[in-house]
Amino acid sequence: MRVVLFLSLFVLFLNCEDKQSKKKSTLNTKDTTTVIKQITAKKDTTGSVSPKFPVLDTKNAMEFFLVYEKENPENTVRISTDFGDIDILLFEETKFHRANFIYLTKRKYYNGTQFYRVIDNFIIQGGSGDDRKTGVKRKNIGRYLLPRDTNRGFKHDRGTISMPSSDIENPHKLASPYEFFIVQKQGGAHFLNGDYTVFGKVIKGMDVVDKIAAVKTDEADWPLKNIYIRNVVILK
Repeated sequence: MRVVLFLSLFVLFLNCEDKQSKKKSTLNTKDTTTVIKQITAKKDTTGSVSPKFPVLDTKNAMEFFLVYEKENPENTVRISTDFGDIDILLFEETKFHRANFIYLTKRKYYNGTQFYRVIDNFIIQGGSGDDRKTGVKRKNIGRYLLPRDTNRGFKHDRGTISMPSSDIENPHKLASPYEFFIVQKQGGAHFLNGDYTVFGKVIKGMDVVDKIAAVKTDEADWPLKNIYIRNVVILK
């Protein structure tokens, strides 16, 4: 009889211990989840979580810029070089090209790139470079093209900023989004009209453009001494 009673008490004790263990385990799991949620919420509210940008391609770029241009209305930028500053007004009428330039400026793409093609009394062309960092930036932002937008009445006058076509197989001369050129030629370069999109103009700093255009270059029009774009900032 004592043996039976002892076994009954032992089984009852084990059941109570098991219930307490399960209860304790459940509370620990719940508490841990709550802490994780609190930490995540704190990061979100403090803004310490970096914003995510899509990797752009030919399928999503236009839809992205259609939204981006409405939410980012800035239209004036400053390009800083060792020769001085160049202030540029971006045209509202060429909205995809304006939005693209503002987007790349905010992503700090242009910082550290170069004016890599210089032809005196014609153009200075920038937005590329001979270093690995430029290629990495392009990979992170995406591989895409912009459509020509040449029916807005803008011509390749002296001081206008335009976008060259891409070296990707490109029979329709779609624009390379990372590069740009400024017309330095006296009287303009109107034979380019219709082929490339004029999307802005220099409003201050044409003397800087002239200084850059006058540097010595090699046979490929690359300056003998690299001309870096130190940074590009938005003025308004």
